[in-house]
Amino acid sequence: MFTRYVVVKLKAKAAPEFTRLIEKEVIPMLRKQKGFLDEITFISPDLTEAVGNSFWETKADAEAYHKTGYAEVMKSLATVVVGTPTVGTANVSNSTFHKIAAAHAA
Repeated sequence: MFTRYVVVKLKAKAAPEFTRLIEKEVIPMLRKQKGFLDEITFISPDLTEAVGNSFWETKADAEAYHKTGYAEVMKSLATVVVGTPTVGTANVSNSTFHKIAAAHAA
């Protein structure tokens, strides 16, 4: 399993609308992507920053989404996000939710 994380700065008082957009627009878009498994989104306690973690079957699936779907997702969030998001990727080594144990443990 592979994950992408995106860190965004939220416009003032935009956290409720951000949450609504994730639920009503972004997650439905993600569900149409090949290899998409899950999305978990966090908002900082001061409501100025959000982190979205999307989970993918493979790195190739995540990379394909980045090339084909990511721009559309960011377009849908343009009214609530300010600045350029930070994007990163990682292999998932453990997850109790997804029932994954470390596959590469030595």
